[in-house]
Amino acid sequence: MNAYLDFEKPVAQLEARIADLRSSAQSDQVDISAELARLEQKSAALLETTYSSLTPWQKTQVARHPKRPHFRDYVQYGFADFMPLGGDRLYGDDEAIMGGFAKLDGRRVMLIGHEKGHDTESRLRHNFGMGKPEGYRKAIRLMELAGRFGLPVVTLVDTSGAFPGVEAEERGQAEAIARSTEACLALPVPIISVIVGEGGSGGAVALAASNRVLMLEHAVYSVISPEGCASILWRTAEKASEAAQAMKVTSSDLLSLGVIDGVVPEPVGGAHRDPETAADRLTSRISEELAQFDGRTSKEIVAQREERFLNMAR
Repeated sequence: MNAYLDFEKPVAQLEARIADLRSSAQSDQVDISAELARLEQKSAALLETTYSSLTPWQKTQVARHPKRPHFRDYVQYGFADFMPLGGDRLYGDDEAIMGGFAKLDGRRVMLIGHEKGHDTESRLRHNFGMGKPEGYRKAIRLMELAGRFGLPVVTLVDTSGAFPGVEAEERGQAEAIARSTEACLALPVPIISVIVGEGGSGGAVALAASNRVLMLEHAVYSVISPEGCASILWRTAEKASEAAQAMKVTSSDLLSLGVIDGVVPEPVGGAHRDPETAADRLTSRISEELAQFDGRTSKEIVAQREERFLNMAR
């Protein structure tokens, strides 16, 4: 069953009408194929029109959609032979950040990313994708392992931010984020990052200081959530829509500003409507980006990454 966002109400009404017609046709044995075809065409056109003109706040809602695919879904649909690796060898394992060896179009890679979960139980287990220090230290361990084996690194970023709890601060959250960012920048192998949902604050940057940073079409990437920004500037989260507009959180805005290097188109209606197609487009683009680093030396790879960030906003 689809979960509809507020701005999708006209689409929801049409699709409910289509479902009712199908149900009545089965019970009454009446041929309504022509009417169904007309309504389905109208629904598809409305969905396309709606998603072609989303506001930044609406895109934020899509990026947070409860059915939006996460790390595990992309592993299932886009990667092969995934071998998960756990633990930071210091404290424990953080399931908000997952990683391990995988194959992408026959190429062995180290795959790392945030996992939010899909239901109450899994969301609690994965801490809603908010990494703790042990999660970022696990990511560092896996990146260093990839460097030793000469494997490219792929990161899938989807977090509202690193976990801000007391226990995380006690275990060195800020230092772990900084060390993870440092590990990304120092990697002797190429690293490609994709913002697949939310890219929030340092918790996102810690896995996205990369040679290439891509975004899915309806993902968002910002230093703070629109609600957080609105609470600071206007003293109310009700101004989140205005904040999202001012913050330039969308993929098109960030591409024009040079913060990201490319946008991966999503299926009409968002990645949650067709996760398999979304994963196929995503992995195809990652493969193309990785191919550009074939034959480059470690020194050239590190230099390109350094230059990318030094040139930002110049």
